[in-house]
Amino acid sequence: MVDAEFYPDWDAVYRDNAGRVYRLMYSKVGNRADAEDLTAEVFTAALRPLRVSASAPEVRAYLFATARTVLAGHWRRTLGHEVTVLDSDDERWLVAESPAPEQPSTAPDRAAALLAVLPERQRQILQLRFLQAASLKEAAAAMGITVANAKVLQHRALRAAAKIGADL
Repeated sequence: MVDAEFYPDWDAVYRDNAGRVYRLMYSKVGNRADAEDLTAEVFTAALRPLRVSASAPEVRAYLFATARTVLAGHWRRTLGHEVTVLDSDDERWLVAESPAPEQPSTAPDRAAALLAVLPERQRQILQLRFLQAASLKEAAAAMGITVANAKVLQHRALRAAAKIGADL
């Protein structure tokens, strides 16, 4: 991901460090929602001043310093005082190599197998609603049915899918 210790672009900076910053934040706040918000805040704060031409260690050091500032702001907002102590042990979260990527998800294959078993109308409503992110009104229009009918069809499709999913 990092070629010769330099990042080719901002996207590479994010991909290589998002997990590291998240783990650091999670170790400090102890919950996923706050850790995700704080990680996003670190990258948002670092976006403008960070030079992509900087070396990977410089980028990580800058992200670590930004994380310290963001975390201090978080503690000030939630506890009423700043806690700005991030020691060298904390820095290992940013310096350590990312863990090996997880195994690819089997969810797409399971979803395809489940949809293949459903009746056509139920499959169509679930594909429209959850795979194509259509609203209920949009899905009803695409299928040529009323919104009320789409709600009932979706409900029945979800129940059928849950029953089938338990057997897969």
